[in-house]
Amino acid sequence: MKRKAMVIGLASIAVGLVVLAVYRNSYFDSRVYHGAIVYWFRDGGMVYDFLRPGTPYGFTYPPFAGMVMWPMAVLPLLMVMILATVGTVITTGLLVWWLAGPLIQRRGWPTGFAFAVAFCLALAFEPVRETISFGQVNTLLLALVAGDMVLGLGKGRKWAGVGIGLATAIKLTPGVFILYLLVTRRWRALGTAVGTATGVTLLAGAVFPDESREFWTSALWDTNRVGVLHIVSNQSLRGFVARLHIETVESKVWLACVLVTLALWVWRVARAPEDVVGGLALTGILGCLLSPVTWIHHWVWVIPALVRCLFLFDSDRARFALGAAAYLLMTSHITWLWEKPPIPPMELLGANIYVWFGLALLLWTPVGTRRSSDVHEPVKINA
Repeated sequence: MKRKAMVIGLASIAVGLVVLAVYRNSYFDSRVYHGAIVYWFRDGGMVYDFLRPGTPYGFTYPPFAGMVMWPMAVLPLLMVMILATVGTVITTGLLVWWLAGPLIQRRGWPTGFAFAVAFCLALAFEPVRETISFGQVNTLLLALVAGDMVLGLGKGRKWAGVGIGLATAIKLTPGVFILYLLVTRRWRALGTAVGTATGVTLLAGAVFPDESREFWTSALWDTNRVGVLHIVSNQSLRGFVARLHIETVESKVWLACVLVTLALWVWRVARAPEDVVGGLALTGILGCLLSPVTWIHHWVWVIPALVRCLFLFDSDRARFALGAAAYLLMTSHITWLWEKPPIPPMELLGANIYVWFGLALLLWTPVGTRRSSDVHEPVKINA
């Protein structure tokens, strides 16, 4: 009964936090997607000309993503919101099972109870609840890449790389995992990923040549389409540097930060190429840090690193403390205290919480060690 009460309590908290987030964000991104797809497929307009009324925001994904989203043209907005929510909940559950399931079973914990606790904590995590409340696709892309790496690459499947390629064609930022395949010399998976991304992109180009031309020559390079760089919700290195107010040397400082971060990532993953889950954890963080615009809901990619650190509670207290602090502060919504400056005290730390923890986890998440080996071999979904 105590376990049941605990799960019910955690589930109530998670649902309550999600509902508050939905009230605040009102599926903003789903409204943009739906409006753009309707404008494209039903009204015959150029999708990259669409802006949600009263905002500067429009469709920012490649044409292949629009092909995937075309059912929105015939679905009512409410159904799109429901499907986006269900998709995020299901993929979050899959991610928890793939990443935490092996550790839960090997430690001999009650599987149902432990999974339910982990699942509730994952839903309460701010990037996940922001993904739900904005109607975003972040956990779907993460699940596509994680499934590819855990079930494909980690098990030596011939199809490994397909998920990474598809995710890259839908939204360019997962292309950082193609770089991971290159650094770790996984040539077959690299070829599969590149071939998949190229193939579906060319398919979209053949079906929608005008939209493809517009995206690759214009829309992709228009940073005004995605928002202002310095606002606190942009938790990337670019956003961090923009908030330093050093306009004269801003681009140079950002480039230096990118190069140092990239070098650190290469050094870590190249030393443990066999640790696929560790590579997933570090590369997901790298993508968030390097992308010029990384909204808080994009930081679902830090989940693999958090799982790895949090399960070290009985063997590596320092890394467990890092994971626990990262989870609690990222979940607390505290970053938003610096949404409307000036609030100078602790601004350098408070306004960049995700960036600081991203860098710390990139440096200290255990990879290729005996302590990290438990999550290397995933448990099958039907186990």
